[in-house]
Amino acid sequence: MSLDILVLGGAHIDRRGRLDGPTRMGASNPGRWLEEPGGGAFNAACNLARLDHRVRLVAPRGGDAYGERVADAAEQAGIEDCPVVFLDRATPSYTAILEADGNLIVALADMALYDFFSARRLRSRSMRDSLALAPRLLCDANLPGETILALATSASRLGKPIAAIAISPAKATRLKSSLPLLDHVFMNVAEAEVLAGARADRPADWPVLLRKAGLRAGTVTMGAGATVAFDETCIALLAPPHLDEISDVTGAGDAFAAGYLSACIAGEPIHEALRHGTACAAITLLSPHATAQNLTPDLLKSGLALVPAAAILS
Repeated sequence: MSLDILVLGGAHIDRRGRLDGPTRMGASNPGRWLEEPGGGAFNAACNLARLDHRVRLVAPRGGDAYGERVADAAEQAGIEDCPVVFLDRATPSYTAILEADGNLIVALADMALYDFFSARRLRSRSMRDSLALAPRLLCDANLPGETILALATSASRLGKPIAAIAISPAKATRLKSSLPLLDHVFMNVAEAEVLAGARADRPADWPVLLRKAGLRAGTVTMGAGATVAFDETCIALLAPPHLDEISDVTGAGDAFAAGYLSACIAGEPIHEALRHGTACAAITLLSPHATAQNLTPDLLKSGLALVPAAAILS
């Protein structure tokens, strides 16, 4: 099988409780519960597969019913699933409580299993074959820092671009030692601050700070605020379109990464990749799921019509 991209990282169970009304801390709140497969790598892989890319997913999981549920969902999305199964352990999970408008209140990540995906596992025959076959890679910061560094080193040696999703401020630190080897990092403002060691006063200042930290290219999203994308020669800025109603913020960042990379695979420049990522994220924000199950290339094309042109700053 030929591949467009190899995706490595988190594929677990997402549990999200959404409140029906205003949040009352320290009290019982009426609401609804949703449970589905998720994770940064899994969500991005689903979106890429629905955009007609050939995707292989490598993700640690437990030998339990939840692990089988993740595998079934990957197959339904059209992903080639190649899990690393730990039979005596439970599949990781992410449990979040959301406000009525879809914004996050608090979350608990039970993901210790990912720490067992050590760098030495990249030396297995199956992993070496996957790395040789894929023209580009995407990982997320659910993986241990040493594993990300070994993966980025292998990608650099093979001459293959590798991107990373920062996942959270706490996990973004795992990318620090790999920054000079990563071709792109997808992050929000809080994660960018961790990696840069400083906070930008304006969106256009993030590229300067992150380049000083050793990163050649990346994107910094700011929710409803402007998103900045940069590489070694260009900076682009885009204000996302206003959405009257957000269903759920979960997975929007992963969708942005998938849309951006889809455009990169097609050879688009970063200002157009920024538009594709923004459109894909908007489609996901309108979905009650962490990935929009109705996502197709045609739907993305329709979404692009609502996204303005990015401003090219340099």
